[in-house]
Amino acid sequence: MTTTTYLFALVDGGGTVPPDLAAVRRMVTRGHRVVVLAEDTMEDEVRATGATFQPWVRAVNRSSRRPEHDPYRDWECKNPMQLFDRLIELQLVGPAPAYAADVDDAIAEHRPSAVVCSFFALGAMVAAEAAGLPFAVLFPNAYLLPAKGMPPFGMGLRPARGPVGRVRDRCLTAMTVRTWDRKGLPGLNQLRAERGLEPLEHFWDQVHRARREIVMTSPAFDFPAALPANARYVGPVLDDAGWCDPYSPPPGDAPLVLVAMSSTFQDQAASMQRVIDALAALPVRAVVTTGPAVDPDDVVAPEGIVVIRSAPHTAVMKHAAVVVTHGGHGTVMKALAADVPMLVVPHGRDQPDNAARVVARGAGLMRKRSASAEQIRDALRQLLDDPSYRENAARLGAVIRRDARSDELGDALEAVAPGCLTA
Repeated sequence: MTTTTYLFALVDGGGTVPPDLAAVRRMVTRGHRVVVLAEDTMEDEVRATGATFQPWVRAVNRSSRRPEHDPYRDWECKNPMQLFDRLIELQLVGPAPAYAADVDDAIAEHRPSAVVCSFFALGAMVAAEAAGLPFAVLFPNAYLLPAKGMPPFGMGLRPARGPVGRVRDRCLTAMTVRTWDRKGLPGLNQLRAERGLEPLEHFWDQVHRARREIVMTSPAFDFPAALPANARYVGPVLDDAGWCDPYSPPPGDAPLVLVAMSSTFQDQAASMQRVIDALAALPVRAVVTTGPAVDPDDVVAPEGIVVIRSAPHTAVMKHAAVVVTHGGHGTVMKALAADVPMLVVPHGRDQPDNAARVVARGAGLMRKRSASAEQIRDALRQLLDDPSYRENAARLGAVIRRDARSDELGDALEAVAPGCLTA
C-alpha cells in the first residue's frame, strides 16, 4: 500500500455524517493523509477521526443543526415539483459553483491524489474532474439513482411484478429523468463548460463519472438491480453519531421500545408526540431520542417514557423489543444489526424507500407520518406479539453484521487513487 492524500468534500446530511466519517476514519487508520472539507457542525467529529478539518468558505456552511440554520427547509415543500426546485436551487446546482471553488483551493493547497464527495456535492465532483483527479461518491444509503430492476427512488415503491409493474417503473423513471435533466442539467453543464469539460447528456451522469460509486449498505437490504460498473456495495456502517450522550435504561422489565426520529429537523415533533401517546397505552418502557434539532421539552411524556436528546442507539437496541423510527438508513441498519423489528414512520427523503425494504423483508411495518396514536399503537402491538418480525429482522441482521465487518469500504476507497491497491 502507498500512503496517499485524500480530500473529502462532505455535506452535513444529519444521518449521513456517521457513515461519511467512518470512511474518513478508515483512510486515516490505513495510514493515509486525509483532509476533510466540511461544515462547522461537523468540525469536532472530523477532528476526532484524526483527519485535518477545513471549513467550507464559499459553499453552504451551517453553524448548528437547529432548524433556523437549515438552508434547505425541505419539510416546507408541499408537492414533488416544489421539492425538485428546492433541491436544484439550494442543494445541487445553485451552490455547485461555490463547492467547486472551495475544492479548487483545497486541491491547490493539499495536492490530493483523489477526492471523495458527498452525493449532493456536485460542484466538488466537477472541480475534481476538471483538475484531472479521480473521485468517488459516497452513498450512505440504498442506491439512489435509476438502475435496471430498481423501482424509482423517492416514492417508497416495491420492485415491479409483472408487465404492469414494469411499465410503471419505465414510465416513472423516464419522467423523473426528464425532470432532473430539464431543471438541473443546464446549470450543471454551464459549470462544466466554465471548467473546460464536455456537456453531460443526463443530469446524474456527473455521479456516474466517478471512479467509484460507493454504496454503504448491504445488498441483502437493497432491492436487486443492475448497477453501473463503477458501483460497489461495501456494507453498512454501524457507528453511532459522535454527539451521543450517556444513557441509562428506564427501570423495570417490561419490553423496551426505542423511538429514534431524524437527527435533522423534519417538523417531526407532532408525529413524535403521537408515538409517545401510543406508547403510553401499552405495557412497555420507552426511550425517545429527539435528536439535536428538536428540544425534548417539545413533547410531553408520562412516567416510564424517557425523553432525551440523544443516546448511543447501538447500546439501547441491545435491549429493545421494537424500534420506532422515521426510517433513516443509519437507524434502520443498526436496528436490523441488533435483530430488532421496526415500525417505520417516514417523513421524506430516502425514508419511504427504506421503509419499503424493511416491509418487503418482513422485518417491520410502515405507517404514515400522519398516523393516529391508535394506528401506531395497533402496529406496535402487532410487532410485539408476532415473533416472525423479530425472526425476519434477525435473519437479515446476520447478513448486515457480516457485511459491516468487511474491509470493502476501505478497499473501494483505495481503489480510487493511483498507486493504491485496486479492487
